[in-house]
Amino acid sequence: MRLKISARKSDLARLQAYRVAEALKKKHPQIEIEFLFKESLGDKNLTDPLWKIPEKGVFTEDFYNELVTGATDMVVHSWKDLPTELKPDTLITATLPRADQRDLLLVKKADFSKIRELKKIRIFSSSPRRAYNLAPFLRETLPFSLDGVDFESVRGNIPTRLRKLVESTEVSGLILAKAALDRLLAAPEEEFLPAQELIRNALAQVDWMVLPLSVNPNAAAQGALAIEIFSQREDLKKLLQSINDPICFDSVLKERGVLAQYGGGCHQKIGVAVLPRSYGAIQICRGLTDSGVKLNQNEVLKESKHKFAESEMWSGSSESFFTREEIKFQGIPSGTQALFVAKSSAWPKGLSYSGILWTAGINTWKKLAKLGLWVHGTQDGLGENEVQHLEILAGKKLNWVKLTHEGGVQSEGKKTLATYRLLPKSKAEVASAEIFQGKKSFFWTSSSQFLRALELEPSLADKNHACGPGNSFQIIQDKLQQLRPDKANQVEVFLSTEEWKQKCKN
Repeated sequence: MRLKISARKSDLARLQAYRVAEALKKKHPQIEIEFLFKESLGDKNLTDPLWKIPEKGVFTEDFYNELVTGATDMVVHSWKDLPTELKPDTLITATLPRADQRDLLLVKKADFSKIRELKKIRIFSSSPRRAYNLAPFLRETLPFSLDGVDFESVRGNIPTRLRKLVESTEVSGLILAKAALDRLLAAPEEEFLPAQELIRNALAQVDWMVLPLSVNPNAAAQGALAIEIFSQREDLKKLLQSINDPICFDSVLKERGVLAQYGGGCHQKIGVAVLPRSYGAIQICRGLTDSGVKLNQNEVLKESKHKFAESEMWSGSSESFFTREEIKFQGIPSGTQALFVAKSSAWPKGLSYSGILWTAGINTWKKLAKLGLWVHGTQDGLGENEVQHLEILAGKKLNWVKLTHEGGVQSEGKKTLATYRLLPKSKAEVASAEIFQGKKSFFWTSSSQFLRALELEPSLADKNHACGPGNSFQIIQDKLQQLRPDKANQVEVFLSTEEWKQKCKN
């Protein structure tokens, strides 16, 4: 069998076509593949921002006639480039495993002093979604005490945009889809060496920041590939199912379905991310619709099995059960390349650190930024088991150290460094707060909080429990498995106390 695979001529589009061909040949070694690359309308018009170009599918429409006439067998697209309304005689029949769907901010280190002086930063990005969602966030998370964040339109492929950033005397930052950079840097083909060299040279001149999905959800389908065929090609439908990733395919369809509710199109100030997890699919949607409706959704797409009166529900901080005592800081171990900060209170006073800095959540990020620290990203409150996907960007496997409290959870792949200890409060001190009285449902912000409460009040094992994802969920579930196996599988995961109250309140 001989197949023709089409794509745009850009570096990124070509290597995406190569990855589809590679997956097909791995499953079907007898297949011969020919590549057809050409420019699209979006490649030819590099002046107007995409949202100002009236035509739909500026990167994809030019391939339509080739599919329906049989001049090509399939077209590989970046799925986010496709209009939400497809033509009736073509279809997307498969996708590969998704790359990182987050955005990446690059800021020139040489401009740091200028940014601090002006208290303002100018960033290259043509996306209304990014401008709307990120302007307020970056004022709090960049370590410059900013008063303003302005966005400048930019067009061109990845090397072109990086070159524009490096050469600009007015603009200090650039936002890209992280998947694009990761794919280019990981490409094994020699033809991508010039692009890789340009990217690495640019990365040496910037500091980078992986932007959290809870604040800046991706463009619908970002990081996913779409394989489009003529709808009557039954042979290709069967063939392509052998390489299809159904989890990615389903997530992308959900994202595009949400965007379609508001009209679709790259002019929209809307981001939507679907994250399939073992405890349920997370859906994040943020932005502003054309009619002026503000969207702000961040939840696990499932309802609670239990309902309670508000007076029967309890949530609170670890201060309800512990007091904090600092431990004399002995310094960061030599060879450390990345620091994971579990809480802002774990950061030793006066510590200076220039390596990769990562936080458990966004509140910790904001507090560290106020100390003048550059934070590279966050677990976004989803737990330490979330994969950071940093090795390609960093160009090496990282040696991690986790700053936490004494007795904190040992994390795989991270050395633990205690900077403070939690001193348990007495039962009298805790009981005086009437935490347990009349309560039937509890939301725990940490496993330490839950375990101490259980020591003080063993009957808590009979109650209903909820927490965020990650280590806390696993530890609470394991403990209940020992004490009350019937309760262990009822531990529920929510992304916040607000979501827990909303879904469990009777």
